Amino acid sequence: MLQRFIRYYKPHMRLFMADLACALLLSFCDLVYPMITREMINEHIPNRMLDLLLICAAVLLGIYILKMCLNYFIQYYGHLVGVRMQADMRRDVFDHLQKLPFSYFDNHKTGTIMSRITSDLMDITELAHHGPEDLFISLIMLIGSFILMCDIYVPLALIVVAMVPFMVFFAAKKRRKMSDAFAATRVEMGEINANLENSISGIRVSKAYTNRAYENNNFAAGNNRFVHARTGAYKVMAEFSAGTTMIGDLLNVVLYLSGGLFVYYGKINVGDFAAFLLYISVFMNPIRRLIGFVEQFQNGMTGFKRFVEIMEARPEQDAPDAVDVGTLRGEIAFNDVTFSYDDGKTVLDGLSFTLEAGKTLALVGPSGGGKTTICHLIPRFYEVDGGSISIDGMDVRAMSRLSLRHNIGIVAQDVFMFNASIYDNIAYGCPDATREAVEEAARRANIHDYILTMPEGYQTVVGERGMKLSGGQKQRLAIARIFLKNPPILILDEATSALDNVTEQMIQHSLEELCKGRTTIVVAHRLTTVRNADEILVVTDSGIAERGNHDSLLAQNGIYAGLWRGVEK
Repeated sequence: MLQRFIRYYKPHMRLFMADLACALLLSFCDLVYPMITREMINEHIPNRMLDLLLICAAVLLGIYILKMCLNYFIQYYGHLVGVRMQADMRRDVFDHLQKLPFSYFDNHKTGTIMSRITSDLMDITELAHHGPEDLFISLIMLIGSFILMCDIYVPLALIVVAMVPFMVFFAAKKRRKMSDAFAATRVEMGEINANLENSISGIRVSKAYTNRAYENNNFAAGNNRFVHARTGAYKVMAEFSAGTTMIGDLLNVVLYLSGGLFVYYGKINVGDFAAFLLYISVFMNPIRRLIGFVEQFQNGMTGFKRFVEIMEARPEQDAPDAVDVGTLRGEIAFNDVTFSYDDGKTVLDGLSFTLEAGKTLALVGPSGGGKTTICHLIPRFYEVDGGSISIDGMDVRAMSRLSLRHNIGIVAQDVFMFNASIYDNIAYGCPDATREAVEEAARRANIHDYILTMPEGYQTVVGERGMKLSGGQKQRLAIARIFLKNPPILILDEATSALDNVTEQMIQHSLEELCKGRTTIVVAHRLTTVRNADEILVVTDSGIAERGNHDSLLAQNGIYAGLWRGVEK
């Protein structure tokens, strides 16, 4: 996983190396001050060397100005490396999400996915910038300060270094607990985002049912789980920080005692001891950086692990020899098709039928019979377990998904509108279309004149999920979108079931216009909308119970006839 993380540095390597070079210079700058202090105490002040004292002060000033510039570069450009890496990861994960099958989104909450793309990747930015930098600076400072302390007095340097293994052992012991605690926090944060997305999307239902108290309690439960998980993480962090701080304080006690004794017995002079005290601060700072790095590494890599989980989800894959089929005629054949969802329950078992190009097929029957599943299998939103589906005599699995779906237009019951302009929502059917083509599609869907009455016309923003539009208006925009796409195969999945009778009649002409010359599959509970279909299939849990046109099915006096009599009543 670490190698996978490091690969994201490659496009930004020049800036990253410049950042590390600045960090290296900064480390050397911090090592100079104790050396100058030692010389001042041992040589310049006792020997009244005023000129050298002033020169050293000027050198220090120059070093601090250089440090200021280096710190600016590290803080600004170093963070840019992290932000750009985060953007690359977000680009990759979003692109990967576009390739995942419907089944992935059936099993993962939207809010949880959003959490992995946003908040999880924010911590990766900090790790990408500060992680290598802190590690690099710490190693330079540790090695450099140790060498210089040895130059002053080796026994005292060895006493200081002897304390380091205790810190390393303690940090390693707490590392796994920190990893588990941060992982639990990430999971609960994802659940909170999922609940928020769900509750905010359903706010109108919540208000309609006056369920504010229920929603508050539901959110509070998730919020409390997050607090509990975060409390555990902070507990481990507190143990880690308190323990390492205590070891550092013990080091100071040991240093003051041993250093004082060495001065007392004449092994080192006061200037050496003063320089040693300064180097101890230099020596301890990288250790504190490393301690912070452990926490940062656990936080960032936990987020990266959740990012990788999405990236490793198996995407939709075309066959190696899949072909671009161009424009299809639209003859559809189901050949002994079997299908079940992840729960293992068989939805379709040995389903077979043929729909000629340009004809209309209606699917009716009780809920749960598999009508919508049939619609989802044609564009390969799901893969069949057995049998095959062919269009124009070619198995859909031999076609590239892109070319297959380019030939299919879908109008569903729950029309999704993007939080964008009316123009953009229609143009989604063909992003390269001209404005004239978009407006012509709106005219054919009988929505153009209404659009012109709106304050900003085609540039009117429809709101999240099209909340500023009525159900009928959204359906007409969806129809316009399909007109613009102009596919040879059309699927109407309960396209009018959410509309009242008056609105349904208003858009029925648009639907009839849309179906002309296209192979059409209509799923409907309102049988009045399918009576003119070339063929009607009555689909039940047991498969196709009846088939024929409207008149022949009435003559059979079976399930369809019973449903029709219910309509007449």
